[in-house]
Amino acid sequence: MDNIKKGILVITLLLSQICLAQVSDELMLYRKDFKNISANNTVTVTSYKKNASHFVYAGGYGNIDVFNLDKEGTLTPISNHELYKQKGPARGMVADNIGGTDFLFVANKYGNVIETFKILNNGSLERVSLVEDTDKTHLGTAITLQVVHMKQSSYLFIGGLEETPGLSCFKIHNDGKLTHVQSMKDNDNIHTDGIIGMFTHKIKGKTFLYTGGFQDNGVSSFRVYENGKFKNINNISDNTKDRYLTGAYPVTGVKLGGNYYVIVGHRHHKYYKRGNFIKRKDFVYHGDAVSIFKVNKKGALVPHFILKDDENTKLQGQTRIEIISTNDKEAILAVGTRDDASIQLCKLNEEGILSPINHLETGFSIYYGLKSHKIGEDHFLIAGSNRFDLKKVATYKVSPKIDRNGKVLRHMVNLKYKGDATKQQINEAVKAFENLKNKIPEIADFEWGINDSTEGHSKGFTHCFTLTFKNEHDREIYLFHKAHLDLVSKIGPIIGDVFVLDYWTK
Repeated sequence: MDNIKKGILVITLLLSQICLAQVSDELMLYRKDFKNISANNTVTVTSYKKNASHFVYAGGYGNIDVFNLDKEGTLTPISNHELYKQKGPARGMVADNIGGTDFLFVANKYGNVIETFKILNNGSLERVSLVEDTDKTHLGTAITLQVVHMKQSSYLFIGGLEETPGLSCFKIHNDGKLTHVQSMKDNDNIHTDGIIGMFTHKIKGKTFLYTGGFQDNGVSSFRVYENGKFKNINNISDNTKDRYLTGAYPVTGVKLGGNYYVIVGHRHHKYYKRGNFIKRKDFVYHGDAVSIFKVNKKGALVPHFILKDDENTKLQGQTRIEIISTNDKEAILAVGTRDDASIQLCKLNEEGILSPINHLETGFSIYYGLKSHKIGEDHFLIAGSNRFDLKKVATYKVSPKIDRNGKVLRHMVNLKYKGDATKQQINEAVKAFENLKNKIPEIADFEWGINDSTEGHSKGFTHCFTLTFKNEHDREIYLFHKAHLDLVSKIGPIIGDVFVLDYWTK
């Protein structure tokens, strides 16, 4: 009888693993909400759980917006906070608990400072520390932050860009103040010129830090000691064979089984139009790919695998890579792209092989604004764009793909105009709406009409515009398209109310 029970248990476990694999292969992103921000744009997004609440921090030029995130993925504005000298943007942002207190650390790029904010119970912020750049540090054009917890103390590692490239470490005190420990100036051997991504692995009691060099096209490994001091272990440069590190951008990592991996993306220099922006102009474009490195026993990186971009993936201009979930066998990743304006979901297995799952065309480019967040058993992504005409932050739920086979999406916009809106203004608004189809090719079909119901339940709505889309991608592109945003801005002053319904139909 015991053998039968064991057999049933083994079969059950195998079936559950098969089902899990099947589910992960069909994961998709579904937008749940989007909200306006007060800053000019959303450059960086991070999130934090404090007690039973979940908060989102969207950093742009001049300030930081704070939102509450609920279990449905809905954002509720809480507050906004001015950055030092109203500069910014808030490029690197990371929230963590130090000695029992919750802090948000912010790299103020053009303010050349690191700002520490205490996270209050309602998610709002209170500045408690400000560290300015000096000749001994590399905080000028600070761009990326990484908190590293050691046994006795916690440290903040800071990466700079352009004028003062290098890597710095500061000890974090329980009151949020920072004390300088060590700085390493960039040189021709290490890849710390434009550290846009950092990640930490702890392996058999030792701590290792990995950095990407955007300007010097490579990745570097460092050993971090208990006192916060660090030393370089190894460095890997871009080549045209088995690495894609020209413009190394996001850096993250994961442990699967007994293997430690570091995942590196890049936004190739060919995507930058400004010739003087790139220091090494002798680069060769050899495509786009995500590079997987394996960590050896000494903590050094070893090239392992690459996932090349093709007609089925969206990997052009990778700017953020977020780990959504992990188990002993696989990890689910989200790759945000600035040039493909998409979020690509991927799966990394225990052997370090990365494979694409599904992607969503967001309708806006992802810059530093992508963050994975878990509420209960549900996984979300929070995204923002650096577009100055957008000024929004959006949330997405990661869920099994819904079968839309043979269906199209109807997007119905019902409008009520203000009482003082003139006939000419209304006609111009209608014509502007009609003209969207000429500006946004993703609109498969368009029709509109004036309300003719006599039932008395129209609630003053007079005009109905129905747009048809073939899939989720096209709706997202329309929603955040400049032509649509311009329309909303133009006709907004004469709109009394709006009621929108979306549904799928054959």
